[in-house]
Amino acid sequence: MLVNKIKKIEDAIAAIPSGAVIMIGGFGSPGTPFSLIDELLRQGQRQLTLIKNDANEAGIGISKLIEQGQVERLITTHIGLNKTAIEWMNAGRLQVEFHPQGMLAEKIRTAGAGSFGFLTDIGLDTEITRPEQLLNWQGQQYKVEMALKADVALLHAARADRFGNLVYDGSAMNFNPLMAMAADQVIVETPECLDPGALPPNQIHTACAFVDHLVVLPRLTSEYAVMEHHVKH
Repeated sequence: MLVNKIKKIEDAIAAIPSGAVIMIGGFGSPGTPFSLIDELLRQGQRQLTLIKNDANEAGIGISKLIEQGQVERLITTHIGLNKTAIEWMNAGRLQVEFHPQGMLAEKIRTAGAGSFGFLTDIGLDTEITRPEQLLNWQGQQYKVEMALKADVALLHAARADRFGNLVYDGSAMNFNPLMAMAADQVIVETPECLDPGALPPNQIHTACAFVDHLVVLPRLTSEYAVMEHHVKH
């Protein structure tokens, strides 16, 4: 039976414990759930492991969680736009685990598909491969990459209905649909919540079955203006 997924932001984030592994959607700014991040910042859960394509820029998005000392470990593809994250990593205050962008996406997708890992020949003779990852199969050497899942995924959808069917804009499509399938609990924010049936089925990117809680935003902060600019350009 379909149910109304709408929940208050305070209650949705309060279900996240300290020490949680959290996937955070977004490709740069587009698709980043800034309001959910701000509530996590306010509530103060600590010792978090974050999985995100990037570290946002200093002073916005997950960088605020890092600067507040709430993040113990970051699994990502790059942090080059965030000087603060680089300084924290170099000082040993933040553990950072890097993966090539396509590899990170596939690790998340694999978890969402219910598998434990996959074989690849990417980076066999580089520093991203450890000896224990190597496997010989039918005369060919491969690297074993384990799937990557999370306790919680925090996502931003451009539009949704109150059952939790989601539509993303622009490059938010790069990670949000994958993360929605790879976490035990999925919390989504949206500025536009419609009645069931208002979203054409062939336009829905994430089906309601993958969404646990939906937070309807009464307004968007200035951080979303950066996101809108990136989506359009």
